[in-house]
Amino acid sequence: MNIASVRINLLRAAVWLITLLAFAAAAADPPPVLHPATERKSAPAFALKDASGVTVKIEDYRGKVVLLDFWATWCTGCKKELPWFSEFQKTHGPRGFAVVGVSLDEGGWSVLRPYLAHANVPYQMVLGDDVTAKRYGIVNMPDTFLIDRQGRIASAYLARLVDRDDIENKIKELLAEH
Repeated sequence: MNIASVRINLLRAAVWLITLLAFAAAAADPPPVLHPATERKSAPAFALKDASGVTVKIEDYRGKVVLLDFWATWCTGCKKELPWFSEFQKTHGPRGFAVVGVSLDEGGWSVLRPYLAHANVPYQMVLGDDVTAKRYGIVNMPDTFLIDRQGRIASAYLARLVDRDDIENKIKELLAEH
């Protein structure tokens, strides 16, 4: 075996080890907790426009459990979550649950409208802005917040894809709270 093939084998082993460590770190990253009601902070206020120009405020959803999803059409993880959130809206909507999507697409409605027409999203969608993104601490997406019936953040999935089963279980817990 010559030096070049030894180096290639060492490089392959290093890449394999780094990949293995990355998967182990991701698996070790537990889902976010559902904060006890006494520890929840109010969701930051916003007033954003929907596709028809109507102003939507987070306060409009008081009394409902809300899944607030910051996303963009270019975000692969975000698009993976849309069908899950659509299903949650259909399944849990009649029990006082609502999904609100906040698009952070730079192209605005010119990008968002065609995508939504194709994706057939059944829940409220608004166009976000820098002020709202800063209030919620958005740096990377997807970012998803669960907000209780009193308008407080109960759980947050920051810069990560949600675990579908975990977030649905949290939704059910929040819907059961009175």
